[in-house]
Amino acid sequence: MARPRSAPDLYLLSKVSTLYYLHDQTQQEIADRLRISRPTVSRLLQEAQEQGIVQITVAPPRGLHIELESRLEERFALSAVHVVDVDDAHPPSTLLRQLGAAAAGYLARTLQPNSAIGLAWGTTLSAMVQSMAPMATDGVHVVQTLGGIGPPAAEAYAAELVRRLAQLLGAVPVLFPVPGVVATTEVRDVLRNDPHVQTALRYFDRLDTVYVGIGSIESNPVLNDGHSFPAGTLESLTSAGAVGDIALRFFDAQGAPVKTALDEHILGITTQQLRRASRVVAVAGGPGKVDAIHAALKADIVNVLITDQDTAEELARR
Repeated sequence: MARPRSAPDLYLLSKVSTLYYLHDQTQQEIADRLRISRPTVSRLLQEAQEQGIVQITVAPPRGLHIELESRLEERFALSAVHVVDVDDAHPPSTLLRQLGAAAAGYLARTLQPNSAIGLAWGTTLSAMVQSMAPMATDGVHVVQTLGGIGPPAAEAYAAELVRRLAQLLGAVPVLFPVPGVVATTEVRDVLRNDPHVQTALRYFDRLDTVYVGIGSIESNPVLNDGHSFPAGTLESLTSAGAVGDIALRFFDAQGAPVKTALDEHILGITTQQLRRASRVVAVAGGPGKVDAIHAALKADIVNVLITDQDTAEELARR
């Protein structure tokens, strides 16, 4: 017959807890002082929590949203969410800067030596690079994962983001010197065989972290400018149910890939390659992006989300 468990020694529980939590004494110091073993001190501290003698609270500073982040991490099976606090009264450019600064901070905290970072392009990733402070790294490569789109200046800008980030990190830039969308599959195949393009393509299968934006069909500037894509592209994607894209790989409201003729004309990382990356960090937020972000989180591509409070709260409600 098992021996009944003795009643807790409330005095001893309170004494040990006070010395540990209020007087900053180590468990070994408490053990020596009270003439008990260190494992006993550890057990008593645990029991003090179970008895309600010790109640631990965490009070994040104003402007942090740890609970909201945890809810989104659990709901969408994300490894990390960072929610940016932005005043509604500020213009969209402030939101962009805040998202970029948060993404730059995340990159600086998590960057490992000898890693390959993939970089798509867009306004949020441009803001990230602008916010990045110089830091020393070892053996890092920054890889352009999507060709340029639009006029020559825009195409050059995609490569410039990679060069600038590589310069800030003391890393090696790996450029993808092609347009993002080409007229025919024959042109696509010829460009893929270029030695410089082949170098970037080989990296696409072994990226450690990829930083991406999330585009919305309704607000994507290159889809709606009338000249970056073939005529009828927007209508075709809308008819197929597309709501957003990551690196020009489109998906519907449930996160399923949307296949159109456009896929055969894109030069950039594929959805399968994104899924093979160890980590995909999406930096996106603001009005008009909630549907696209919600769908992207269902697509099993994104591991880390950096967004704003309003967007995060709307995602949590869905």
